Amino acid sequence: MPTRLPLVLRRCHACASDHFRANGKFRVNAHHKLIDAWLLVLCTSCGDTAKLTVFERAQVRSVRPELLDRLHANDVGLAAELLQDPVVLRRNRVALDWDGAWRLDTGGSDHLDREVVDISVRFAARVPVRPVRLVAEGFGLSRAEVGRLIADGKLVSAVRLSGKLTGDFTFTLKR
Repeated sequence: MPTRLPLVLRRCHACASDHFRANGKFRVNAHHKLIDAWLLVLCTSCGDTAKLTVFERAQVRSVRPELLDRLHANDVGLAAELLQDPVVLRRNRVALDWDGAWRLDTGGSDHLDREVVDISVRFAARVPVRPVRLVAEGFGLSRAEVGRLIADGKLVSAVRLSGKLTGDFTFTLKR
């Protein structure tokens, strides 16, 4: 489950910090029939503002009215959607730092003592997380122990558990 918006990794021109936080504020500027929109991000060290381009010199008629309404309302949900949009990230040459931006909800610990456990992982948002880290936190194991379980064939899944995932997956743990 997400706990906050991820930090934006970008160099601050004022203090040389490399972390910005988005608070859901937008700036929209119209030039006759053309419109620009930016997501405003604040430096975590000095508080200086930077702009991430959402769209630039777009025809006003080509922008959906509901999108314009959300931009004018400073919709935090829209900020979260745009931060996960690979086109926006690539256009602005930024990356995201998800550390501390999510939490693991295990739904209880009554399953930890069973011999074989089938687990289904559901993401409330597209947060890129290493499955090994989720398994380690959920079962109270070290990541090295989880690696050994995978190597021994005691932790199996249809997806590769060594990389990062942003979508739902299932796995089976045999003790």
